[in-house]
Amino acid sequence: MVTEKADIEGQLPKVTGVGAEVNIDVDAALEYLNHEGTSVMTEIDEKRLVRKLDWTIVPLMWAIYNLQYLDKTLINYANVMGLQEDTGITGNQFSLLATLFYVTYLAFEFPTGYLMQRLPTAKYLGANVILWGLIVTLNSAAKNWAALATLRVLLGCFESAVAPALILVTSMWYKRSEQPARVGFWYVGTGTGTIIGALTSFGFQHYESEVFTPWQIMFLLFGLITIVVGIVAIIFLPDSPMKSRLTREEKIWAIERLRENQTGVENKHFKIYQVWDCFTDPQTWLIAFITVTGSIPNGAVSSYQATIIKGFGYTSKETALLSIPSGVVSCIAVISAGVSSAKLNLRGPIMIILLLIGGILGGALLAFSSPTNKGALLTGNYLTNAIGASLPLTYSYSAANYAGHTKKVTMNAVLLMSFCLGNIIGPLTFRDMDKPQYLPAKITTVVSTAASIVATGVLMAYYVWENKRRDRMYPREEHKENSEFFDMTDRENREFRVS
Repeated sequence: MVTEKADIEGQLPKVTGVGAEVNIDVDAALEYLNHEGTSVMTEIDEKRLVRKLDWTIVPLMWAIYNLQYLDKTLINYANVMGLQEDTGITGNQFSLLATLFYVTYLAFEFPTGYLMQRLPTAKYLGANVILWGLIVTLNSAAKNWAALATLRVLLGCFESAVAPALILVTSMWYKRSEQPARVGFWYVGTGTGTIIGALTSFGFQHYESEVFTPWQIMFLLFGLITIVVGIVAIIFLPDSPMKSRLTREEKIWAIERLRENQTGVENKHFKIYQVWDCFTDPQTWLIAFITVTGSIPNGAVSSYQATIIKGFGYTSKETALLSIPSGVVSCIAVISAGVSSAKLNLRGPIMIILLLIGGILGGALLAFSSPTNKGALLTGNYLTNAIGASLPLTYSYSAANYAGHTKKVTMNAVLLMSFCLGNIIGPLTFRDMDKPQYLPAKITTVVSTAASIVATGVLMAYYVWENKRRDRMYPREEHKENSEFFDMTDRENREFRVS
């Protein structure tokens, strides 16, 4: 018999059983350790193991996220390559395409979170990658608004699994101190995706054919590449340390080194009380607000960057090349933020710096520079790409500060729904009536970023207060053996401290 948590914060789950046969709904990692025993790991062993993980898991996560960002923003490049003219859609209909993607992305977060917990995580992720790759290839056959809208809706359904799955995989393999850098390493796919998309757009604009347009070939190519990567993910990305291709000793080491996280590895049982715990946790709503307000400019940048640059008076080919620095800025910001946050353990202050540079300075240059000052406008446009670098730090907050597998899955869904909401609002600020300057949209970038900065400061203060409160309530808490893998939430576990 398994007895779940009582409604009291800080209370350990009750253990029931007869004699030596004690049964508790523990993490799958503890079940593995109980069966396989223990193994001594030296510092050299751990470094070798982490290096092995970095070269096998992280590159595949980057490839998936790179294609996820690239595939959803291909329509941005296709727009300056003649998509609107070829399909007969209006500017407002194009804006709606971006919105439709995020509406279904948002709607599928809870269902995909539930399926992710019940099914093998990596296999489920790989299947979704294959399916969205198929949708991308079908964009090459779209001839009108109805076809494009249907495909964007389906794309949102399948891509909704990506970020929550990668956050979950990161927390399965890495210590809390290691997570910001690793999240940054796969999230840098947003920057590399921008660079690849811009170069590809520029190249295909030199392609001429009476059968296919350049944007059709672009969709077809990247759709097929995505399908291949999805197949590779199913074969090579492990569902958990216990089911990986590591040796027996390495599996034990991979699990044991995560004890300090106190967030567990995996539990396939859906626990409704952990859902409630997530929704009653103050940090959930602060993180959600930060994500919404930070994603409003991100949604505008990802969907309209090429359109904004072309509005400065450049040709389609020049626009493609001038989009490359946006990806470079994004890469530098994401890697710098992830590495420095891991080394200094300063997620909050680094997030505020990124938001100040990208949203306030970049947004102000875009909104208030003279229309004839192309240098200032381009600089502002490039700086806004630093805003997105704050999102992986928010992801790492979620990975590090939520324990209990159901609670983690629920928070990942909330986080990505918040991301979607911001990305739904962002493109809607770009209206045909505001062409070509889109001044209201640019002012919205500044205002929403300022709100995100304030909320980040409040979250930092809350974490300091919460840790002091737990220190007062549980000053000399005795460690419960293996409690790291009892699948408790962070609020149940008296030893847990937020970071």
